[in-house]
Amino acid sequence: EDLVCFRDIRPGAPHHYLVVPVEHMGNCKTLKREHIPIVKRMMEVGKAVLQRNNFSDLNDIRMGFHWPPFCTISHLHLHVLAPASQLGFLSRLVYRINSYWFIT
Repeated sequence: EDLVCFRDIRPGAPHHYLVVPVEHMGNCKTLKREHIPIVKRMMEVGKAVLQRNNFSDLNDIRMGFHWPPFCTISHLHLHVLAPASQLGFLSRLVYRINSYWFIT
C-alpha cells in the first residue's frame, strides 16, 4: 500500500528494480531514525520481488541508495540488483558498495 516496485529503465544487472515509497520522501540524506521501518520494508519488498521473479540466491544481491548529488530524481528509491556477481564494469562502479555516491 505504501510502496511500489518497478524495473529500472536502465538496468545495471539482469534483475534491477526500484522500490519507491508512495508518499514523497526527498532522498537518503533526509532519512531519520523514524524512517528505519520503511527502509526495512523497502528491502523486504525488494527481496520478495526478486523471489517472485525466480531469483533465489539472496546472498548475491546489492541494495542501496545513490547519495546526493548522484541521484537523478529527488524522490527516495532503493536500487535492488541481482545477481551482483554479474554486474558489468560500469555497473560495478555506479553501484559500488558504500562508495562516495552509493550507500548500502
